[in-house]
Amino acid sequence: MGDAKISDDSNVPNKKSRSIKIKVPRFSLGKSAPKDKTDIQKKSIQLPFLKGPGIRKVPHVELEKKEVTENQDKTAEKGSGITRIKLPVLNKEEEITAREKDLQQTFKTEKESVDPGFERKLLRKLSVTQKRGFETYDMEKHRSLLEIKLPYPYESKQEYWVDPGLAKIIIANNLKSRLTEYLLFEPELTPFEYELLERIHEDLRDVLILTDEELGIERKKLLISKVIDLIDYYGIQLDKKSLFKIEYYLIRNYLGWGRINALMIDPLIEDISCDGDNVPIFLFHRKEQNIKTNISFDTNSLISLAITLAQRSGKHISSANPIVDATMPDGSRLQLTFGTEVTSRGTSFTIRKFRETPFTPVDLMDLHTFNVEMLVYFWLSIENNKSLVFIGGTASGKTTSLNAVSLFIPPLAKVISIEDTREVTLFHDNWIASITREIVAEGGGTQVDMFMLLKAAMRQRPEYILVGEVRGHEAQTLFQAMNTGHTTFSTMHAGSVDAAIHRLENEPLNVPRNMLQALNIMSIQKQIQMGPDRVRRCDEIVEIAGIDPATGNIMVNTVFEYDPVGDDFSYTGRSQVLGEIAAFHGWGPEKLVEEMDRRKKVLSAIWDQNIRDYMTFTKVIQAYYIDKDNVINNLDDLSIIVA
Repeated sequence: MGDAKISDDSNVPNKKSRSIKIKVPRFSLGKSAPKDKTDIQKKSIQLPFLKGPGIRKVPHVELEKKEVTENQDKTAEKGSGITRIKLPVLNKEEEITAREKDLQQTFKTEKESVDPGFERKLLRKLSVTQKRGFETYDMEKHRSLLEIKLPYPYESKQEYWVDPGLAKIIIANNLKSRLTEYLLFEPELTPFEYELLERIHEDLRDVLILTDEELGIERKKLLISKVIDLIDYYGIQLDKKSLFKIEYYLIRNYLGWGRINALMIDPLIEDISCDGDNVPIFLFHRKEQNIKTNISFDTNSLISLAITLAQRSGKHISSANPIVDATMPDGSRLQLTFGTEVTSRGTSFTIRKFRETPFTPVDLMDLHTFNVEMLVYFWLSIENNKSLVFIGGTASGKTTSLNAVSLFIPPLAKVISIEDTREVTLFHDNWIASITREIVAEGGGTQVDMFMLLKAAMRQRPEYILVGEVRGHEAQTLFQAMNTGHTTFSTMHAGSVDAAIHRLENEPLNVPRNMLQALNIMSIQKQIQMGPDRVRRCDEIVEIAGIDPATGNIMVNTVFEYDPVGDDFSYTGRSQVLGEIAAFHGWGPEKLVEEMDRRKKVLSAIWDQNIRDYMTFTKVIQAYYIDKDNVINNLDDLSIIVA
């Protein structure tokens, strides 16, 4: 029977600045209409390409054997709540195969010799070619390994598998606390199975050494092969259910992420947060938002997990280096603290999960973060080398939006991304993905920070520079790059345009005001509550229109703004960026509208045909750059374009 409480099973300030909103007189399309605003007087002009219904909006192991042999010595460990038994090397004599007899005799003879490492050498001789056959667990064929009875005071709200037949999630209401909790259930081990699992854990360290013939074997299959070798060596006859349970835990611990593996593979989880020793793990669930789990770690288990997470992410954590930021092998962002050095409740970690495949602009249109007209605006701006910064609070979708619109970069353009932890994913061949490097030990080399990477990037003649986040003195170099003609995209934490400008001009960024004019566009991202759900919306898109010579204030022009009442976006009618693009190409108003309408049709076709994979999306955009007419002529079936 599953239990809602999972116990531990592993040891192993400043000058004043403000922005003023202006109306841009140099370029407008369509018929002007006054817009009533109490704080500012400006005109809203409806572009023809925005008329009509547009694209439709999507709604939002102690071992218990069946028969205990007579020679098993059962001893109770006081206070443990369990009965420990000694695992026999072999079963009854009549059950021992000829091979097992030979191994046992050899083991007995050599163990008495002077070679203390013989047992290890003997175990290494076991290989995949010597074992009996095995089969992979399949829920439909072998049925579930779980027997779940939800205890009081829980009442099931939602149930789903993250590993069919092996790991199940139950979102349950706690009738006492009246809170919703996230309950993880995994196969329950008998004392015999637990003791066997512990023994295999120890011995696998000796036999997990690859021979030449095993190098090409898939890791999971090889691990199971080694496990069955060991079980054969022990002379134990296991039923399939016990074998599958042991295999599950070994695969989970060796190839997965241990007790948090189910959380890592749950597609509905965005963030995983462990706040300290013996504290329940908390999650941010796509449907339930913040939610408590039935998983916690004792001090030693948590330290062991933290070290494992750091090492598998290519980092080192210790008392001397108690804070680590890293990127996990699957691309998730990891932040770790060690022991009580900097966090009084003990070791902590936060994992911000990212999808294996990044969001595309059409995904963001699906989520109603942007509408199609806003994405067309980004597309045309990026194509024409306009610099862009996404602004917002934590988890407002800044990096997601940055990565998505970066797919509009022309296919042959040279792109350099600079990040602390790897998050940007592009489908461009001419792309250099650079990350910072920290030095832990003295004499371990040169520390490489974002400032050094940015200076190095400037010498590589990039056309587009993507900086993960502006937070320090590298901001000055970033704006130097903008002022010397390099197109840059970045993100920064700020709640509004005014707050962003204030932060840029003061410590520690210290960007001179006259250099801010090189930034073309700011997109303000917000996470808002809509009914029971938290959603991400672009609050407004503004353009930096220069500096007012009379007051010295930064002038900004709002191009798109969000209406929270109708959950929709509106175009204000004027855009300096579009005016500059039209002037550069020698387009009149009609030609600009035509170009934007063509791109709108392409994005609408991608949306209608449910093209969500970022590589396929990028292929369509790249095909448009190469032959626009070919793409327009095949809008009814874009698979022809990407075939």
